[in-house]
Amino acid sequence: MLMWTKRGRAAVLAVFALVVFVVFVAPIATVVGAAFAGQWTGPLPSNLGFANFGRALSGEQAASLSVSLQTALLAGAVSLILGTWAALASRAAPGWWRRCTDAVFHLPVAIPSVAIGLGVLIAFNERPVLLGGTKWIVILAHSVLVLAYAFSAVAAALDRLDPGYREAAESLGASPVRVLCQVTLPLLLPALGAAAGLAVALSMGELGATIMVYPATWKTLPVGIFAQTDRGEVFDAAASTTLLVLVTLLALILLGRLRSRAALR
Repeated sequence: MLMWTKRGRAAVLAVFALVVFVVFVAPIATVVGAAFAGQWTGPLPSNLGFANFGRALSGEQAASLSVSLQTALLAGAVSLILGTWAALASRAAPGWWRRCTDAVFHLPVAIPSVAIGLGVLIAFNERPVLLGGTKWIVILAHSVLVLAYAFSAVAAALDRLDPGYREAAESLGASPVRVLCQVTLPLLLPALGAAAGLAVALSMGELGATIMVYPATWKTLPVGIFAQTDRGEVFDAAASTTLLVLVTLLALILLGRLRSRAALR
């Protein structure tokens, strides 16, 4: 076959490198270059400096970055708890019930985020559960959007989990609660860490549903970036985007370290 020859492998690697550069490297590099630019009238940016970052780290944009991080952590925690509970509960349920649970929890993936945001806004903008105009409606919308990914990660880990551990603990007289806390959950820690990281990353960049529900007192950074580009402040938006990416990567690195330690245990 073509790929088993040196020339074939070189051609495949060259095409792969080109796709990665065009799809991933070039857009990110352009954003980072614009973040440092004062002007960009030629092929390369000019008047490089940190002025854009100074504005991104002060005032409203800095507050929005803090809001995004708080929202992501809270939404990630909520989705992780609910997703883990649903995955554990559906594991012992009949097959038809498990299929229904999978369909319900994966529904937000199939629905546009704008529709999710509008649905949350309508459902929770009246009494008895009035969340409109508060930060909790943003956190709720993010939780709904990332819940499917948390549920999927934990459910997939449960399918790969050897039932022998649970059966051995039960045969020794361990109660269901003890089996859950001392056997099942410790074995699921790597999957829980991966689910938490994915939920935080998705929440940090969420825009569609957030625009529908956010109040003026709880504006996330993606909303602020959208407003900057709408006003033509492209370089400031690029600096804010770069900071958003860096903070997201830092959060993922920290969660990854916790996941690695859990896996070693």
